Amino acid sequence: MRKYIYPIIILACAATYYFYQDNGSDAYSEENIRLEEITNGKENNSDGSIPLTRKALLPSSENQIVHHHTYSLSYNEQHEQAEWTAHILRASDITSRDYKRPYFEIDDKVKTKTAHWRNYKKSGYDRGHLVPAGDRKATKAAYDETFLTSNISPQIHEFNAGIWNTLEQKTRYYAKRYDEVYVVTGSILKKNLKTIGTEKVSVPERFYKIIYRNDANGGKMLAFLMPHKETDASIYDFITSVDRIEELTGTDFFASLPDSIEDKLEASSSSKGW
Repeated sequence: MRKYIYPIIILACAATYYFYQDNGSDAYSEENIRLEEITNGKENNSDGSIPLTRKALLPSSENQIVHHHTYSLSYNEQHEQAEWTAHILRASDITSRDYKRPYFEIDDKVKTKTAHWRNYKKSGYDRGHLVPAGDRKATKAAYDETFLTSNISPQIHEFNAGIWNTLEQKTRYYAKRYDEVYVVTGSILKKNLKTIGTEKVSVPERFYKIIYRNDANGGKMLAFLMPHKETDASIYDFITSVDRIEELTGTDFFASLPDSIEDKLEASSSSKGW
């Protein structure tokens, strides 16, 4: 009997570790999302609209959702990256502060474990941010939080530093113009994509970004769907509808909006009003 005691103890310790690790991740997420609602969800904006909060407009997910301090993500283990990220971008987040770039770190809040940054080394692909570091310059902690491997996807440099960067800059322009916008970013993850690294990180063929701003009339929505390649085209050549992105991803965006508003906004493929 004695020879079985140590293996039993080891198994019990392992089970206890994983139990508390999983519950710790859930508690971390719930606390972050709760604090954001307390901080930002109290008073109406000057135009009568309700201040944006992440929890109110989160996309659907069949995977684990992690709420970090300033953004949320849904991690797709099969493709070793987030299927989407969601964050609120405010004018106050956009500063000229020049922080030192930290090293990328594994996101220990993802229960299935995120891919290591070494998968990208000598792959020919950038570690492309989904939530841009430039959107999180209000504090050094917020900036550093974007350097988790759950927040990156393989991108060719010409795309990452080209039209994708232009779209990120335009998103910050909208945030400064309207004070706050809700941003959902992701890629079209499907079977048989090219992979990199020993953990087989999928290389998406298309990326998207959805921008929503609220107002007393229900708000405006703008969606972009871009092929993952170098281009000299305008970002406005890649405007699409949220309905189209839902068809491609199977994700339900903005389901908490009243149906009459959601249906109208998600069907639009126009930049009018922006």
